Amino acid sequence: AVVDGFHADSAVTIPVGEPSPEALKLIETTERALWAGLAEARIDRRLGDIGAAVQTVAEGAGFSVVREYVGHGVGRFLHEEPPVPNYGSSGKGYKLTEGLVIAIEPMVNVGGYETRILGDGWTVVTADGTLSAHFEHTVAVTADGPWVLTDLDGRYAS
Repeated sequence: AVVDGFHADSAVTIPVGEPSPEALKLIETTERALWAGLAEARIDRRLGDIGAAVQTVAEGAGFSVVREYVGHGVGRFLHEEPPVPNYGSSGKGYKLTEGLVIAIEPMVNVGGYETRILGDGWTVVTADGTLSAHFEHTVAVTADGPWVLTDLDGRYAS
């Protein structure tokens, strides 16, 4: 979406048909991982805090986190600096400041974290052919906490 020249970015994974228990666990875990990352989008925290939170939830459930694709800054352009990895070490990386707007978008796989691009040059799949899920929200770092701009209720992450 673009409002008054500013972009926002979001994504959801919706199962088609009757999903397997494994697929449901993957989808639920990926969304929980996103919210764990969103909760870290606070003044004076670091990008590594976001990535570590996402990674801890995903890997704690037995899944892997894609490394080749990451979140990003959002503003007048859809993809801006800084890159926002969905993995990492707490206390490391770029320091978050008030007013920063970023998209956090974990992509979580059942198998390994590697991906490949199909012959159409666009479609990305897991390298090992396992299931993957993706969720994304745009969040503003504010004095009141992480304001999730793309949440339908415009709520703050806790």
